[in-house]
Amino acid sequence: MTGSASGASAGLTRVPGLLYGGDYNAEQWGEHVWDEDARLMRQAGVTMATVGVFAWARLQPASDSWDFGWLDRLLDLLHGHGVAVDLATATASPPAWLVRAHPEMLPVTADGVRLEFGSRQHYCPSSAVYRAAAVRLTRALAERYRDHPALALWHIHNEYGDHVTECFCADSAADFRRWLSERYHDVETLNHAWGTAFWSQRYAGFEEVEPPRAAPGPGNPTQLLDWRRFCSDALLACHRAEKAVLDEICPQVPATTNFMSMFKALDYWEWARHEDFVSDDAYPDPADPRAHVTAAMNYDLMRSLKDGRPWLLMEQAPSAVSWRTVNLPKRPGLQRLWSLQALARGADGIMYFQWRASAAGAEKFHSAMLPHRGTASRGWQETVRFGAELRRLAEVAGSRLRGQVAVVLDWDSWWALELDEHPSARMRWLDLLRPWYAALFERGVTIDFVRPGASLDGYRAVLAPNLYLLTEEGAHWLARYVHGGGTLVCGPFSGISDRDDHVHAGGPPGPLRPLLGVVVDEPWPIADGAWTTVRSPSGELRATLWSEWLETEGAETLARYVCGDLAGRPAVTRNVHGAGAAWYVGCHLGTDIAALLDLALGPTVTALPLPPGVEATRRRAGDGTDYLFLLNHGPDSVQLTLDAAGTDLLTGAAVAGRLTLGALDAAVVRTHPTEVLP
Repeated sequence: MTGSASGASAGLTRVPGLLYGGDYNAEQWGEHVWDEDARLMRQAGVTMATVGVFAWARLQPASDSWDFGWLDRLLDLLHGHGVAVDLATATASPPAWLVRAHPEMLPVTADGVRLEFGSRQHYCPSSAVYRAAAVRLTRALAERYRDHPALALWHIHNEYGDHVTECFCADSAADFRRWLSERYHDVETLNHAWGTAFWSQRYAGFEEVEPPRAAPGPGNPTQLLDWRRFCSDALLACHRAEKAVLDEICPQVPATTNFMSMFKALDYWEWARHEDFVSDDAYPDPADPRAHVTAAMNYDLMRSLKDGRPWLLMEQAPSAVSWRTVNLPKRPGLQRLWSLQALARGADGIMYFQWRASAAGAEKFHSAMLPHRGTASRGWQETVRFGAELRRLAEVAGSRLRGQVAVVLDWDSWWALELDEHPSARMRWLDLLRPWYAALFERGVTIDFVRPGASLDGYRAVLAPNLYLLTEEGAHWLARYVHGGGTLVCGPFSGISDRDDHVHAGGPPGPLRPLLGVVVDEPWPIADGAWTTVRSPSGELRATLWSEWLETEGAETLARYVCGDLAGRPAVTRNVHGAGAAWYVGCHLGTDIAALLDLALGPTVTALPLPPGVEATRRRAGDGTDYLFLLNHGPDSVQLTLDAAGTDLLTGAAVAGRLTLGALDAAVVRTHPTEVLP
């Protein structure tokens, strides 16, 4: 964490209990509406409103003209109604006057097209003009409102990288060269890292390097990998410039920026180091019957980014969004259930986009806490009911949960895995991760995500669905864990390249070879629509997308291919290493990975006997109080057997032994260590 602000152990901000509210775009409405909004917020139990996210043009109508009077009145009004403010720096949408004065700040695509004003995030991340203007606005806001009693949180920018993750203009090119110079120091080191002996790509100086714009054929893969790293850092530099101003002027107020769940473009491990606490925007699709599984995975990441500290769900939709091809509403009960799911996985606040539905603009059909129909609407009734429920759950704030199993996530490896010219373009990180995560989710096993090199103390197992890019240090890190008694399960196409995307000597799995006790002779991708069968102790499993010609070097073969080109060859192995064991899964098993993980983790991981569709997590407070979250995502009522007596905080009812949960229903059972049932 940077600066001196921090979400205290008692909560993310000075506002007690669980935060509740949403984006209030008051500048879209006449001030005659504000009084009604403030009154209704109080009625709904709103404790915080996010203000000013897209208000730059209103706050600064011209270069040397400022208009803070309306914002003064708004903050005073909200404070008078007991609503705290998450004040945005408003830098996500530069105003027209700035763009027209400096059209060179507009972003340029890889094909050389300069994008225009008229949407949002219309700026080059490396533009000195944009950065200076953003810092100037942030400073003006911080100096004016640092002591305002409504201010409880700073909201920096909004959803970095949502529309523009990269720019290929001259400013970006110069910034990229500066970044490369700091990374490599001299051009010969860059030439070695980029392998420029290939296709006569050698550079005589940094001044010859350009961004990876559209080219006649495949680009240099290490240049593309460095470009991904640079683009994440360039946006982070914008964020850090604003954060530095806030830390200087009002360090007593925490600051965050809203992440976008498991977002490929930005290395959230690095970004999280510069957040006072993590916040996330999550928009699961009501049309997807498995959306809650992906949401759980994203929430586990948000919790993991700050080593288990509570986080904030900054945005979600009360019902339908406006940007899918078909925007289904959330059926009754789903908004409540999905909000409770975020709390179950470590959130200390539930916020929405947005408070009042917009009458104009691109998001006028996006749902809101206060819909177009107003207080007569179904959505409003749900807003009020859930606000009351959050008040009953206030004591949960500050409690934490920790996973039994760690899953390794490395953005460098993600970026490198999905570069072009690989044996198969079908090997995508999220597609590889999801079935592994789902297998544990359905068994009630909570996971934490970890970055390479993180502490693995206390984890009963470590999963690596894919580690395409792996350094020697990363391999030693995993080997130490296994040697000390841990269980590692590693997926296919791992240990391929080093940090520069050079293939490791001897081929895959590179530095993992001694730990896994195997060597890959040749990758053996599986054609689209085809599959092969693997016979394992768990029965016959189906492999799609990927397989490998695998040879053992001390590992025990646990499963073999039974048909096709690899019939009889090893598919899954286990290698004893010190006091632990390392498993290698040399193929993509999709949902069938569940049976194999049961076999690998069975002795070490405690699974919960849950009916299909039921999710369970346990948050623990510092005094030992447990909060057992039970969520029924299924269409039917279920009967659950509990191992402790307690109180359902949602209903106030005593719970002991058995509990019935209706469809889309939930319980939050508070138990104490002395309440364990015999």
